[in-house]
This record gives sequence, structure tokens and C-alpha cells, in this order.
Amino acid sequence: QVQLVESGGGLVQPGGSLRLSCAAYGFSLNNYAIGWFRQAPGKEREGVSCISSADGITWYADSLKGRFTISRDNAKNTVYLEMNSLKPEDTAIYYCAAQYGGYVCSDYGPGYDYWGQGTHVTVSS
Repeated sequence: QVQLVESGGGLVQPGGSLRLSCAAYGFSLNNYAIGWFRQAPGKEREGVSCISSADGITWYADSLKGRFTISRDNAKNTVYLEMNSLKPEDTAIYYCAAQYGGYVCSDYGPGYDYWGQGTHVTVSS
């Protein structure tokens, strides 16, 4: 069964850090670009970051550059999103998604083949 499972979300104070994980089951992430998306209450889903399949080329939303870092460990079949200096506006459900091929990743959600169920991130004091 093909499955993406996110973990690592939770409640964190402003300025804190979290590391989200996206683990793949039933398929290898080696040939997939991975994207992270988020959806805040009452807002549309937006792209956060992505990493390509072959060269590990990364993309970040402009507002997140310098605070978030995406990485992949193909041996563990897992992609990570390190989030630092978190702000209340980062509160959202974070989803990872996999796009077959994905030599150049993008924030175009419909282009992704598999999605995880999401993990909640709440930034609050």
C-alpha cells in the first residue's frame, strides 16, 4: 500500500523549532520530488518547499527562506522539513506530497501523485 506519513508536528512557542518528517511506505522516494504544503485555518493551501528527485534541488516560498530547510534521506525513504524561528502565522496543517519523476520540483499541488494525511503545527505562547 502506497502511503506518505507525516510526523513531528505539535505545539511550539514563537521562536521555537520543529522538524517534520515525511516517510514513504510501499514505494521508494528515490524517483520522486517531494513537496511540503500547508493550509492554515480559513486559508488556501500554499506551497512551502520542495526538493527534486535527482539532484536534490530545492525551492522555498519567499516568505520562508532562511527559516525552513528541506532535506532528504533516500536510505531512510524520508524527507524532512526543519522549521526554525517559528511564528504564529506558521500555524497550519503541513502536508507532504510526492511527484513521480520530479526532476524539477514545484509548488503546483495538482502535479503531485501522492499526499500524506497532514500533521498539525501550532505556534503559540
